[in-house]
Amino acid sequence: MESELLKTQTTQQPNQQPQKPRVHRTSGLRIIPLGGMEEVGRNMTVFEYERDIVILDMGIQFPEEDMPGIDYIIPNISYLRGKEKNIRAVILSHGHLDHVGAAPLLLPKLGYPPVIARDLTVAIIKRRMEELEKNSSKRLDVIKINSVNDRFNLGKFKIGFFNIEHSIVDAVGVIINTPQGTIIHPGDWTMDTDNSNGQVLTYHHLANLPKPKILMLESLGATNNAKEVISEKEMYSNLEKLIKEAKGKVIIGTFSSQIKRVGHLLEYAKQIGKKVALDGYSMKINVEIAKELGYIKIDQETIIPVNKIRDYPDEKVMVICTGAQGEGNAVLSRIINGSHKFIKIRKNDTVIFSSSVIPGNERAIQKLKDGLYRRCDNVIHNDIMDVHTSGHSTANSIKEMIRQIQPDFFLPVYANHYFLKEAAKLALGMGFDPSKIFVLDNGSTLEFYNKTAKLLNKRVDTGYIFVDGLGVGDIGEVVLRDRQTLSQDGMFVIVVAVDRMTGKVKGSPDIISRGFVYLRESQELLKETRKRVIGIVEKNTGEKKAINWTYIKDQIRNGVGEFLFQKTERRPMVLPVVLEI
Repeated sequence: MESELLKTQTTQQPNQQPQKPRVHRTSGLRIIPLGGMEEVGRNMTVFEYERDIVILDMGIQFPEEDMPGIDYIIPNISYLRGKEKNIRAVILSHGHLDHVGAAPLLLPKLGYPPVIARDLTVAIIKRRMEELEKNSSKRLDVIKINSVNDRFNLGKFKIGFFNIEHSIVDAVGVIINTPQGTIIHPGDWTMDTDNSNGQVLTYHHLANLPKPKILMLESLGATNNAKEVISEKEMYSNLEKLIKEAKGKVIIGTFSSQIKRVGHLLEYAKQIGKKVALDGYSMKINVEIAKELGYIKIDQETIIPVNKIRDYPDEKVMVICTGAQGEGNAVLSRIINGSHKFIKIRKNDTVIFSSSVIPGNERAIQKLKDGLYRRCDNVIHNDIMDVHTSGHSTANSIKEMIRQIQPDFFLPVYANHYFLKEAAKLALGMGFDPSKIFVLDNGSTLEFYNKTAKLLNKRVDTGYIFVDGLGVGDIGEVVLRDRQTLSQDGMFVIVVAVDRMTGKVKGSPDIISRGFVYLRESQELLKETRKRVIGIVEKNTGEKKAINWTYIKDQIRNGVGEFLFQKTERRPMVLPVVLEI
C-alpha cells in the first residue's frame, strides 16, 4: 500500500492537488436489543464489534392476557443465524427468569457459546436445562465469575464487573470495554440506603472508566418518586414483629428468587421456635440450590414437610410459598380457593405479601387479595406496612446513579417504553445533552464510532417466538389469532353430507357449537342456518358441474359467518366439514 501511494504522488501533474489517501473506516460498536425495550422481560442485548459478538442476558417474557395457551415468549435470534461462530460469550447478569429463562432453549440453537455468570445463576440454568432434557447441562461451557475483579478478553471485547444491589443472590453489573466505548450495564439494580450487612454500595469508581462511557440503565423505577426508600433492616424488623406476634399460622408469599430473605426468615424461625414449611416448586428448587451453594443454612429441626403442618399448633407454624403474583395454580391461589391438600386458612392466621407487583399482574393480585380478605383478618402488604424492599430503582436513585457515573451517553433499558421515556426525562432534567440520550426499541441498531452515536436505519427482526408446551416457535400469529377468536366468540362447526353424484345435501346438516350459543335455546337460529347451508351447497353443485369442494367450504364459511353476525353481532370461528357420499 505504501509503495502504491508513493508512486501516485510522483506521477501527478505539477498543477494538480495531491490526492489524499483513502482511509478505510473501521467498524463501530453496535448495540442491538433483541428484547427488553418494550416490555418487562425477554431481556437480551447483542453487542457487536467487527467480527466479535457478546450477548448479555437471555430472558423470557410471560404471556399477556390476549395470548391464550402460551407459556412464555423468548427472544427472536434470527439476526444471529450464520454468526454463531462470532459469538464469544453469553454473559448472564443474574438468575431471574426474565434474564436467564430462555438460555436453555437458545444456547443449543447458537452452538453452546461460553456462558459467563456467577454460581447461583449457573446453577439455575443447569437445573432448567435438566428439566428440559436430561444430561443437557453437561454441554454447557461455563466460565464462572469468582470475583468482580475477574477480567475476560473476548476478541475485541474486554469484560469486567462491579457489585450491584438486587433482590437475588449473585447479581452482578457488567462492564464491556471496546475501542469505541465502554458500556456500563448494572442489569437489574437498586440503591439501598442502609444495607443489612452495613456496606452501602456506591458507583463513583465507574466514572474513571475509559470514555466515552455508555450507561445502559434498567429503568423500571423511573416513575417511582418515593423520597424515602425502605431499607432491608427496617423490612426485616417489620417481618419479625409480625411473625412473633401472630396468633395463628403465618403464611408469607414471596418470590422464589428471594434467597437472602428466605434464609433470614429461616434463621429467625429457629430463634423463636417456629417450624417452617416451604411450598411451591420453584421455592423448593431454589432453596435446595442455595443450600448446596452454601447461601442458606437449613436447620433440619426447623424445616418440616408441608404435609406435616397439622402435627403442630398453628401458632408454631410458618409457611413460605410462591404465588403472590396471583398465578392461577400457584400455592397462594390454591390456599384461597380451598384446593390445597394440607394448608387451610383460618381467620386468625396472618398472610404477608413480601413481594412487589410485577407490571401487568395488578388485576390478578387484586383478585388474590380480595379472596384472602374474605377468609383471613390479618392480611399484610406494602400498602399497610413495609414488608418488602424492591429490587428495582426509584427516580431519585436513577438520578444518583447518573451523577456518580457521569456517563457520556445514556440508554434507559429493561422496561416498557413509557418507563424508558420517563428515565430519559430524568436525565434531561439534570442537564444531560438530549443528543446523547437514546430510547431504543427492540430491534434498533445503535452504532458508536469515533465518540459519536448514530441510530441506523436497519431494524432486526424481534417478532414474538412463542413457547407452548414442548413447541418452540410453532405457534404463530395465525394460530394465536384463532385462539383469541375462540376465546372471544367461540366455535361453530357445520357438518354437511353431499351426494357426490347429484351434488344434493343428504339429510340435515349437523351443527356443533362451543362458546357461541346454547344449542337447545337457539333452535330457530339453527334452523335458518341449516337452510342457508343447503342453499349454498346446492347453488354451487349439480349433476353437470365439476365440484370444487374447497370453494364450497369457503362459501359456507363466509355465508354462515355473515349470517350469524347479522343475527347475533358475534363472529364465531366457523368450521365447515363437507363429507362426500
